Formats: sequence, structure tokens, C-alpha cells
Amino acid sequence: MAERSTAAVDVADNSGDKPLTAKAGKATTDGLAEAQNEAEKSASDTGSERQNTEPGISAPELHSGHKLARRYRLEECVTRLDGFSSWRAVDEKLRRAVGVHLLPADHPRARSVLAAARSSALLGDPRFVQVLDAVEENDLVYVVHEWLPDAVELTALLASGPLEAHEAYQLVSQVSQAMAAAHREGLAHLRLTPGAVLRTSTGQYRIRGLAVNAALRGISADRPQRTDTEAIGALLYAALTQRWPYEADAYGLSGLPKGVGLIAPDQVRAGIHRGLSELAMRALINDGATASRQEPPCTTPDELAAAVAEMPRIRPPEPTFTAPPEYQRTTYQQGTYGRSQPGLGTVPLPPVAPPPPPLQSRTGKALKWTVAALLIAALGLGSWQVADRLLDQSNESDSTPTQPATDDDKTAKPPKPLRIADATEFMPSGSGIKPALVPNAIDGKPGTAWITLQYQNYPNFGNLPDRKQGSGIIVDLGSVQEVSGMDIGMYRGGQKAEVLAAGADASSPSALADFSQRLTKLETVGKTLKTTLDKPVRTRYVLIHITELPTDGSADRFRGGISEITFTG
Repeated sequence: MAERSTAAVDVADNSGDKPLTAKAGKATTDGLAEAQNEAEKSASDTGSERQNTEPGISAPELHSGHKLARRYRLEECVTRLDGFSSWRAVDEKLRRAVGVHLLPADHPRARSVLAAARSSALLGDPRFVQVLDAVEENDLVYVVHEWLPDAVELTALLASGPLEAHEAYQLVSQVSQAMAAAHREGLAHLRLTPGAVLRTSTGQYRIRGLAVNAALRGISADRPQRTDTEAIGALLYAALTQRWPYEADAYGLSGLPKGVGLIAPDQVRAGIHRGLSELAMRALINDGATASRQEPPCTTPDELAAAVAEMPRIRPPEPTFTAPPEYQRTTYQQGTYGRSQPGLGTVPLPPVAPPPPPLQSRTGKALKWTVAALLIAALGLGSWQVADRLLDQSNESDSTPTQPATDDDKTAKPPKPLRIADATEFMPSGSGIKPALVPNAIDGKPGTAWITLQYQNYPNFGNLPDRKQGSGIIVDLGSVQEVSGMDIGMYRGGQKAEVLAAGADASSPSALADFSQRLTKLETVGKTLKTTLDKPVRTRYVLIHITELPTDGSADRFRGGISEITFTG
């Protein structure tokens, strides 16, 4: 049950099934009351919705233990709704937990669910829960996706109270950037609820149900970017206040008091970060400026991500340390050692004999003076010898000519990062894979990446004719530089790659033969490709060349990429 509560299939939560985000085309300030009434109605209908299905459609009669494709064993039905069901299952081939959505092949939304799942799988962004398979067979359509047993839903996080400012900042920053990347690929979520956002044990937020969740429920929007932006604003509002920003209760959260309208988070609860409060309002109020400042509204995830980036960074709270217990001194340190203790009998101590008196006789005095005279004589002789030796060394050093400083005495300059002017995809056949994602590899953000498509059966890019020379990224340093080292973050370990450089006189190289200088050998690398060259190489163009990809979810699927590139000189 603990696993179900932290990583349930993304359609399990049906409370607030028709929030304002599902009606993006009508989500104006004037229509706010109408949208809230719809949310109230859907919340009241939740109890019966779980058991009903559409007329003429029967949900697949499956049970625990049933196997799909002789591989996916169904374990627990999480929800059954509108003619489809969602399960926790086990991939017996890879021995891991997965989630499965099931619906009949003749379901009116079966085609759209398959199309949404396959489009989502092509995105390959690690900030989203990945779709692993989308299949139609034996009158069934099923979608298999990742299962994250160590992740916690935002719904569960908010059950214990609002998030502190730094955590809320991380939430809106990561979710807005992820949705901006998805919309650039033409994908929308349209059902971005607290149940669709997971926080992993490492503090990263991941989004599940991209495109698929809306397709399962038949949700669409005329303005999908605005719909998802408003949903992110609602998530931030809930994270700051532990209240849902509409009058109806939803997702385990209480709604706002009826009749007061949409008020800023810092008016709901004291001590809320002012900048985050205004950011939530800019995302929620899409028809004008906020009441507190004349800032423009955010109507797309890109605009919201840019507004988050412009904010001063919110630092995490200082760690709290428990004060150590007061140091207890021992009885010896307290000075009671050897003293009589209360309640104990007094034990008399034996008398201590006084020390013997010093030499006070005439013989003793003569002996003391003799020893003192000998010590003074010895000290004088030793001092004279030391002074004589120092004078000899001083004379020798004056006669020795001074040697000029050599280059070896100079301190070597530390390497400095080289500025990257531009980067393009390596396309030896003339056709690219994901050229629009190349800027993600040089933006200084390890969370973004240039990611290839998923290839089947062969790690060498599916053994396709136009991928015989692989792929990769060509980096333009702007001018000829001396490259002495590199630190390249790979999208995942297990890729076969090398780093090559064009000649110093090269101009716009595009073929593999144009890169004649080898910086690293061709080998299978891990998560990073980092090295320092024995001798700097003069070049302007550097190629990170990938020839084989690692597995991606199954033994016959392959995907790779590059997350961040840095050169030093």
C-alpha cells in the first residue's frame, strides 16, 4: 500500500476532474465563476464517476496475474473509469515494476491514446515519466510507462502542510521548464494536477501523464499553452497556501472561501514569499496585471519559466543542528578527587613527607658554582663556533654568481573555460535527429540535454543507412583557440563516443573527414567524458562524435544524447 500511495498510476486521482485548466478557451477573468461552478459540480460527481463507463463500452475483464505480451504481469488495479483501467504491473523480462493503462481497441479514444503515447515516448525528456511501450493486440490497447516507487506525489506532500519557499521555487522552476520543452515539441499535458507531479528522493520533480492522461479522458483545449500555464500557477498557489485556488475542494485541499474571488497567496497565509505569491497570480490571472504590481500575465510555460529565472534565487533554509547535551565533568575534574563525599565515612590520609632541602652546606654551594661556571664556558664556546660558521657561509654566498630564473620556476597558469559561440548537430547524411535540442547541451543547465530518437534492434542508430557515421554535436568556439581539456556530460552512460577537432584553418566543417585531429580515442564512456590533453590543440571546431547508443528501457531499444559541453584552454 505504501508503494501505491507514492507512485500510483497517473489517472488514479479523480477529485476535481474538470478544473479550470480543462476549459482553457473560457478561462478568462469574466468567466472565472462559471469555471469554478463546473469544478464544484465535478467534485460532487467524483464518487459515482469511478464506477461508471460510457454507454456501449465494456471495460476489459482482466484480473491480477493476467499477462500482456507474455511479459507484463498485472498486479493491482488502481482505477477503473470511462471504459479503461490502470494497473500496477511487473515487467518479467526486465524484473521491474511498471504502470499500464488498458482499454478496448474499439474504445472511441483508443486511437488518440496510442498517438499521444507514441508522441510522448519520442520526447525522451528525463523530467517526464517515460512511456515504455504502446501496443494494440488481441482487441486491447495498452500503454506501459515507468513506475517510480521512491517518488512522492505533490498531493501527499501538501497533506502535511505547505512547502517552504525554496521547495516551492524548485517546483515552479522545474515544472515550468519541463512543460516549456514539451510545448516546443508540440506536446501538451492539459491535466497537470497535484497527482501528476512527483518528487523523487533526490529532490527532482517529474511529471507523469504527458498527453496520455488527457487523451484517456478525452480532454482538449483551444489554447493548450495557456491551459498548462494556469495549471502550473494553481500548483504553485497550492504549494504556498495548502489551498486550492478555486472555491471547490479538490485533490485533498480546501478551496477558497466562497464569494471572495481569487486572492493572492500572501493574503491567504502570513509569511509567504512575496515574489512567489505574485508569480502564482501572474500565471492564474491571464487577462491583465496582478493587483499588487503592474506585471504582465504569463500565458505560456516559456514566459513563466523566464519570469522564474528573473527572480532572485531563493536559497535553501539553513540546516538545524541539535545542541549537544551539557558536558558533565567527572568528579576528578570537579576537584573532589580524594575528598570525603557526603554520606561516606571520613578516611584519614597518610602524612606526606616534605621534599629534601636543597644543598645548603659549604660543599654544596661550591659544587653549584663549579657547575654554573662550566655551563657558561660551554655556552660561550658554542656561540663563538656558530658565529664563525655563519660568517664563512656569508662570504661564500657573496662570491657565488646569481643564476637567472628558468621557465620551470614560473607557476603554470590554471586552465580557463572557453566560450562556446555556437553548436550544431552533426549531420553527415544531411538529415538531422533533433537539431532544435542542440542548445540544451551548451546552456549551462545539466537538467537539459540534446537527446536522440529511440532506435530499435541495433545500437548503431538502428543500423539505418543515413546513420552509418553516427551523430553528435559540432561546437564552434568562435575563433581559433588552444584547447587543453574538456568536460562533457552525457545524457546517460554506455555510449560509444570520441572527440575530434578540425584543423586550425578549417571553415564550417560538416563531414567526418574534416575533423583530422583526435582528442580522445573511440570508446564506451560513462556519464561524463572528461580529460586533460598532454599538449593543447589549436582549433575552432570540435566534434563530439557518437557511434553507438545505450539501451533505453528494454534490450532492443536504444537512445543517447549529450547534456552539457565545456572546454578549457
